[in-house]
Amino acid sequence: MSQDTGPGGMEPSGDDDDELRGIGAPPLRARLEALLLVVDQPTAEGALASAAESTPAEVAAELRAWRDDLTAVGSGIDLRRTDEGWRLYTRRELAPYVERLLTDGTRSTLTRAALETLAVIAYRQPVTRSRVAAVRGVNVDGVMRTLVARGLAVECGTDTDTGGILYRTTELFLERLGLVSLDELPDIAPLLPDVDLVDEMSDDPAEDPRIPLGRRRKAAPGPIPEHDTEEM
Repeated sequence: MSQDTGPGGMEPSGDDDDELRGIGAPPLRARLEALLLVVDQPTAEGALASAAESTPAEVAAELRAWRDDLTAVGSGIDLRRTDEGWRLYTRRELAPYVERLLTDGTRSTLTRAALETLAVIAYRQPVTRSRVAAVRGVNVDGVMRTLVARGLAVECGTDTDTGGILYRTTELFLERLGLVSLDELPDIAPLLPDVDLVDEMSDDPAEDPRIPLGRRRKAAPGPIPEHDTEEM
């Protein structure tokens, strides 16, 4: 069986292949542009460097230069670095135009119940649905489904003690609030129940210390009845 050979009947070496790839390789920025256009979450320099056949240091330097260039020309694209890595965004000041396109002229707002539930998730994550219900004192099943459907919350594993599904906020949540990371969330501790109290709360309303004795149910633990379920 014959082997492929190069000019003059000589087999091409691996070094020649590497050299040809180097000659034909597009600029690093072009490679990074292509990569960041397809990612759906922030990506670290190491992962980008591996895909772009470069080094993390070169990638970091090129991304910073690209970010500065986008800002200098007033581009509607904003290249940002979060705790998880780099990603392309639309600039915050252009959000009304983007929202107008995505919502077809109508504003899609969250109900107060959804906002309160989202706040509990943001400050207590990862947290189970029953813990969120314990903080709010109402059934939150429907609201949680809404938040997940809108991409503001996502499942992130199970609780080792109870087996309940854990939830956390998403990158979209940070983007909608104009935050880079959860560290930028304002201090809201005084407005929420004490952390130790929340951890000790039972899923049984009859044992919930925040509910007056006269209103606590004496029935066995179980799902909250239909008439106590909060509307989305």
